[in-house]
Amino acid sequence: MRLAFREYGRPDAPAMVLLHGLTSDGSSFDGVADVLAERWRVLVPDQRGHGETGPAAEYSFELLAADLGEFLDEQGLTAPVLVGHSMGAVAAYLHAARQPARVGVLVLAESPPPFPQQRPIPERPGEVLGYDWRARVDLIGQVNSPGAGWFGELAVVRAPTLVIGGGPTSPFPQEQMRAMAEQVPNGRFHELPVGHGVHREAPEEFVALLTEFAGGFVAGFGGGFGGGEDGQVAGRGDVARGEAG
Repeated sequence: MRLAFREYGRPDAPAMVLLHGLTSDGSSFDGVADVLAERWRVLVPDQRGHGETGPAAEYSFELLAADLGEFLDEQGLTAPVLVGHSMGAVAAYLHAARQPARVGVLVLAESPPPFPQQRPIPERPGEVLGYDWRARVDLIGQVNSPGAGWFGELAVVRAPTLVIGGGPTSPFPQEQMRAMAEQVPNGRFHELPVGHGVHREAPEEFVALLTEFAGGFVAGFGGGFGGGEDGQVAGRGDVARGEAG
């Protein structure tokens, strides 16, 4: 699947990929991308069925994870920092579990936990949408009935992983997000009690938290969470905006 994307920062900087949530697109990260680009090469794709990428024939989290792998290959990213919000977080952790050597650092913000949920499917709005309605229906269905082995797959994620929860007003149980962090061998949980849209509601805190955590595992960065060679990230490229697939 060809993914439209935005790119910020120097092409020779360590790479960071930001993955948006359901019904959104890459512009979801407009409030934080420029600041992150002061240290990172930031790539922000529109995932299948969303934004400029447009509709697809099928939707599943497995397909989103496969799209991500193809995007990283096309952009020449060896082991970038992956930051996923909500839908994007599920794609990110499935990719990290199934291609563990291809992720340097993993950040999961308000990820739907891999336990059955009870999220409603609303009536389709009458206005023109910036996403494919079928994506919303199909992916909410998977949120409510996730893959039986997804929680177990977290145990094979090798990348240092930060799980960020939105606190009491989140639509997802915070204790289940804590369980996700505990399942990852090098996982941590942090709560930003601002609700589901943590990067939009608390952009400064989000950037500080992400930079402190990810920077601790990247050569040349300071970070308060610790560091090490296992977390090195790499990336290259010189495209300012385009498509990949």
